[in-house]
Formats: sequence, C-alpha cells, structure tokens
Amino acid sequence: MTPSARVQAAIEILDGVIHAARHQGPPADRLIAQWFKDHRFAGSKDKRAIRELVYDTIRACGPVPSSGRAAMLGLIADGREDLRALFDGEGYGPPPIREDEAIAEGGIAPEWLEDRLIASGVSEEEAASLLSRAPLDMRINRLKAGGDFGDLPEAGEPLVGLDGLRFPAGTPVEEWSAYANGLIEVQDAGSQIACLAVGAAPGDTVIDLCAGAGGKTLALAAAMANKGTLVAADTDRRRLSQLGPRAERAVAVIADTILLNPGEEAEALAEWAGKADHVLIDAPCSGTGTWRRNPEARWRLTPRELERLTAIQSRLLDIGAALVKPGGHLTYVTCSLLDEEGKGQFAAFLARHSGWHASLPDLPRGTAHGDGIRLTPAKDGTDGFFIARAEKA
Repeated sequence: MTPSARVQAAIEILDGVIHAARHQGPPADRLIAQWFKDHRFAGSKDKRAIRELVYDTIRACGPVPSSGRAAMLGLIADGREDLRALFDGEGYGPPPIREDEAIAEGGIAPEWLEDRLIASGVSEEEAASLLSRAPLDMRINRLKAGGDFGDLPEAGEPLVGLDGLRFPAGTPVEEWSAYANGLIEVQDAGSQIACLAVGAAPGDTVIDLCAGAGGKTLALAAAMANKGTLVAADTDRRRLSQLGPRAERAVAVIADTILLNPGEEAEALAEWAGKADHVLIDAPCSGTGTWRRNPEARWRLTPRELERLTAIQSRLLDIGAALVKPGGHLTYVTCSLLDEEGKGQFAAFLARHSGWHASLPDLPRGTAHGDGIRLTPAKDGTDGFFIARAEKA
C-alpha cells in the first residue's frame, strides 16, 4: 500500500470508530482487526502503519469528531504536517484538502468530561499523560516461577517495589515461552499495586467481587501462595470463563467461581456473608485511567452513563461490606480519576457504614487522595487508579 492509501484506510476505520462511539458499537481494536480481515492485501508494515495512524488520530481529538477525515485533519493540525501532502487524490489516497473543510478539535476529552477532571483535581500534565502510549508491564508468577522465571528474550526494566518488569509498548510477550508456560502474566503496575493494597496472605479467605477475566485474581492467588480460600465472582459470563484456563496455566487454585446475576449478587454470595478476611472490589467504572490503552473510551462516556456506573459502585460497596468479617478489610479500586467514582464514592461508603475506618497500607507508589491514593501515568508511570481500603471493626 502507498502512504496515501494507508491514510485513506485509517480514515475509513476512523469513520467506524466514531460511529461505534456514538452508538456503543465495537471498540477500535476490533474494528481495526475486522478491516484487516476484509482487506487481506494489507501487509504487516501496512497494518502497523494504519493502526498507529488510527490511534494517533484518536488521541489528537478531544470531542467526538464529525468524521474520520475531519479527525485525520485534526491530527495534521496537531503537528503531523507530513501527512498533508498525502491528501493528493491519486490512486487510493484521500482527495485534496479544501479550505472550508471541518477539522476535528483537539483537547483531552469532550468539554463536560474535561470539566469533571479539573473538578477532581487532575492537573493538565496528568490529563495529557492519559493519552500517551502505555508500556507493557509484566508480573512474575511466583506460584510457578519461584526465584527463576527462565531466560527472557529481553531483560526488561524492574518495577521498583513490585514483582515485575516493564517492556516497551508492543513487545510480543505472548510469543515468549515464559508466557506460554505461565511464568509471567501481563499486568499493569497499577493493577499490581491494587493487589498489594488488599493485603492477602496465605490462609486467608479472599473474595474478588468483580473478577472479570481474573488478572487480579491470579495475583491474589500468588500472594496467598495457593493457601487459603480464594473466590472469584462476576456478572460477565464471557470474561469469567477466561479465568479457568488462565488459572490452570498459572497453577493458581481458585476455590469457587461464581457467576452473578445483576441485582441478585447478595443472594448468590450469601454463604460467604461475614466470612471474608479480604474483599476486593475492582468496580466497573468510566475507565478514564485507561485512556492510554483505549483512547476512544472518552468519546463513549456520557453523563448518564457515569451516573449509572456510580450507582453500581455504591451498591457493590454495600454488597462487599456484608461479606467481610470483623477485623477484615474491603479494598475498593477504580481505574478512574474522577472523584465521584473514587474519593467521593469511598467517603460516602464510610459515611453510611458505621464501624468502618480507612486502613490503606503503605504502597510503593501513589499520592494521597481523600481516604485513598491516586495513581497517574504522569506521576507513577501506571494507568490511572483510585485505591482505598477500609477495615471493619
């Protein structure tokens, strides 16, 4: 493919991303994969170039653009002047640029969302860092690796205070034998810190209330050295089904996996009421802290969706509290920098539950924020997180 044809391909994919963002359609990575499947003439270099163009363009646009072409013109306005000459109208390239064409606006996010970030004390530098490219972090699986996780093709940068390594974005870790053999797990440093906050130890009873595909569940199993009782629960059947194969590869022992029906979580977890030493709630959230990986997510979020998510978070905190025994802990985590999902949400929990108090252990990174800590790419080199823990009297 010519450079101009690659630009036109990216524009076509961006049209799909914009439509999906407005109508809650497939994520960008799935749309990119589908375009490549439908256009098999694209070689590996073409695919890499097109993918980078799509994501660079998404990052350059704050509000949702009117079209893929307007978005690409926004990328040019953001400094990619090298692309201007490729709008030549020749072959499969995009038509020449007209003087009266719409150009997508820059910025961090839609205006209402930028206002929420500012109100949550997110600095301009921290907000901008949310649109940088994320490195690839890896956790060493001590259940299987012990003190030796084998020879890796690359050395990696040690994650200070954590049991992991950092590699550049795009490192093909999934192709390494150490990954195939379960000696390493891909996990952002922020997620590793969230698992440390739980304080799980061998012999404990631990419930991962929003386990998803089980990344944090596997880290908890390692912290417990497979000794104790570890329960994974979630409402997403597809994601929860991924935990079994992952646990087998990592030799992680999961005592029970519970598929929850929304609105009936308490009933499904009744046998664990008042028995847990630790409950982890990695709550569904806006994902503002994950924009480095999913930049189009900021186009999908609406005030109404945010309100729905905060209601779910509040309910999950109440459900989780009922599972904790006296002297036990509840750890609340969101990959969000919005206070209504973090500092404010946790403060409201403490206000309506007497007998609980904030009890967050010392962690290797993070800045105090309310009764918890905040992690950001700018200050901590992680995804954006709010992490807090409370102890039950």
